[in-house]
Amino acid sequence: MFIIMVVLFLLGYLAIALEHPLKIEKAASALLLGSILWALYALFSEQILALGFSPSWEEIKMMAKEILHNIAPAMNADQFSTSPFRETVELAGHTHAFVKSELAHHLVDIAEILFFLFGAMTIVEVVDQHQGFTVITNRINTKSKVRLLWILGFITFFMSAVLDNLTTTIVMIALLRKLISDKPTRWLFASMIVISANAGGAWSPIGDVTTIMLWIGGQITTINIILKVILPSLVNMIVPLTILTFMVKGDVKRPEKAQLSSEITTPFERTFILILGVSMLLFVPVFKTVTHLPPYVGMLFGLGVLWLASEIMHRNKEDEIRKKLTIYNIVKKVDTPTIFFFLGILSAVAALQSAGHLSLLAGWLDEKLGNIYLINLAIGAISAVVDNVPLVAGAMGMYDVVSPDMLRLAADPAYAGFFVQDGLFWEFLAYCAGTGGSMLIIGSAAGVAAMGLERIDFIWYMKRISWLALAGYISGAGVYWIQAQLLH
Repeated sequence: MFIIMVVLFLLGYLAIALEHPLKIEKAASALLLGSILWALYALFSEQILALGFSPSWEEIKMMAKEILHNIAPAMNADQFSTSPFRETVELAGHTHAFVKSELAHHLVDIAEILFFLFGAMTIVEVVDQHQGFTVITNRINTKSKVRLLWILGFITFFMSAVLDNLTTTIVMIALLRKLISDKPTRWLFASMIVISANAGGAWSPIGDVTTIMLWIGGQITTINIILKVILPSLVNMIVPLTILTFMVKGDVKRPEKAQLSSEITTPFERTFILILGVSMLLFVPVFKTVTHLPPYVGMLFGLGVLWLASEIMHRNKEDEIRKKLTIYNIVKKVDTPTIFFFLGILSAVAALQSAGHLSLLAGWLDEKLGNIYLINLAIGAISAVVDNVPLVAGAMGMYDVVSPDMLRLAADPAYAGFFVQDGLFWEFLAYCAGTGGSMLIIGSAAGVAAMGLERIDFIWYMKRISWLALAGYISGAGVYWIQAQLLH
């Protein structure tokens, strides 16, 4: 059954990839995939966990053994029954209870992403409904495809470092819809936004969830990750842009300007909502840093502020106009299928992570490759298929941060030096895990959001964009390797 779960994941992945030929919405395939994998995991939990590949299960068993041998004997029955240790012992004795506990644990992580995504999409939709983005698009006068590619690429790259790649992609695609009318051209630009957003997020401590994980975990520090990874990330974006410069020709066709905006919103209202919406998005990392709460809380706070401001702004207007501009009605336009797709695909990956498939993969990479550069390149490539979060979590679990004392006692200090804080392994992992997902449209949160918002075809992306993303990925990796040789 352990192998069958992998086979079903690949089949579900194929159904998502062939969404357009099959004429089946990818959200349906993802939801089925996620629920079936968890159902199989629950039904055959004893058989799957008995293989010993699940890190969480093995950890629970060790903890329970420690409790029964060292803690429980020192407590009476009543004390033990009311202590938190009892739950750990019970989980270690019941595989079904453990699977339910794991599902609940992963659901919290998934819900944080979904609430974050929903909040960001709603804020962007509010700004869009108020025609706030016209304040920016009216100032972008060029119609040249090449110039527009470079302008949007660099805006996305640096915005992603300040916000994050997911939010930036949502904002930039909303802008894109105001700049380009025909779908094929918009798909091309949206794909470059995905590459630029992932590249921009990789070098910033708050730009990508995997870099955030390494930052919070103490593997990297703020200044070093910026200085060491910004150049490879910039090359990762510039190489595809340079190639496209010689491939795309002509001008973009702008969509017709809607006349509705001048009738229901004033220039002040459009500018105010744009500034407030962007400010609330920029406030999310500040909120997280100050409160240490998950980012989705800051996003919901920002949505609440925008909601209150828009209600006050339009409270004296006619009911017909208010209905078009209040969030109560705007929220109905948010792309719900994209939310469901995220829920399904993240649930499926969580099942493989809990059962031990991903830790087995990480161990296999370590055993077969052994070289830190090859391991990280492989992790980046695999993150185009499997979510990069559990892959990075697996790598963080495989290797400890080496302290100066440990380094002096290491059998091979040169190799151990790769794993010190701000070591080459952790920096290169941030680059590879952050940018490798660009090679497939569903390999990153930014890609999934773009796919959902613009209905980008998986096969189309793979034929036209994947090789560009690969060229950027390899080029940036090469720059990091050269930089590492010169600095070390």
